[in-house]
Amino acid sequence: MTAEGEANQSLQQTQGEDSAPEVSAVRSRTHLVLLPSYNSGPMLARVAEEVAQRWLPVWVVIDASTDGSEKALAPVLERNPDIRCIILEKNVGKGGAVLEGMKAALAEGFTYALVMDADGQHSIEAVIPFLDHSLREPGAMILGRPVFGADAPPERVKGRRVGNWWTNLATLWGGINDSLFGFRVYPIRESVEILDSIRTGRRFDFDTELAVRLYWRGVRPINMPAPVRYPPREEGGVTHFRYLRDNVLLAGTHTRLFFGMLLRLPRLLALRKKWLA
Repeated sequence: MTAEGEANQSLQQTQGEDSAPEVSAVRSRTHLVLLPSYNSGPMLARVAEEVAQRWLPVWVVIDASTDGSEKALAPVLERNPDIRCIILEKNVGKGGAVLEGMKAALAEGFTYALVMDADGQHSIEAVIPFLDHSLREPGAMILGRPVFGADAPPERVKGRRVGNWWTNLATLWGGINDSLFGFRVYPIRESVEILDSIRTGRRFDFDTELAVRLYWRGVRPINMPAPVRYPPREEGGVTHFRYLRDNVLLAGTHTRLFFGMLLRLPRLLALRKKWLA
């Protein structure tokens, strides 16, 4: 059986009779869900459990949180052994946390990871469609295109337009619709190799840098719409975005990627022609 056939077979598998009866989820040997988390509060346990009701396995990477969210997650781990928790002693940023999770997943034979936020912003209902699409399109990265609601902060909606323009320039408008949205299915081996080869892409620059460098490497982007919401604090919503700090970080990222694009012009022109034909 081919790798694609095994993946499609794994998509159809569900939990056995000895599993918790209230959970009926797709179980995969090739695709898993990664939840990097830093001080996500009560949302972490809620999101992990709701995702696990749809797809297994789910791995949580706690990035040296100080809010005790791992304690709130403990009962969820007891109820569902297919949810794994990796706790990092030192804060390494979202990209660093994803890298640690991907390395562990790669060692166990997983090939793709859906990375999503643990703070309730990303749609649980989009998990299966995104992973299903990845199973049917091996070799591609599945990138979320955010569908904002009325609760979206204007600076987050309007501000990303500048970043999107620079990301399009770095790929010669090759098909990355949104540079920042963190709901994505990444190929694990290629992502680990890229992140291990650079020192950047560890914090708020992670999604922009990794998507562009995967594109440069020849990984085809496929964009899919995904709802995004911003839960209020009374529902447990949190944000670690800092407007000045993170925009300065992104400015440096786009400058670096621009010069990297200039060095790859012939290849990028060939990729653009191939994928946009």
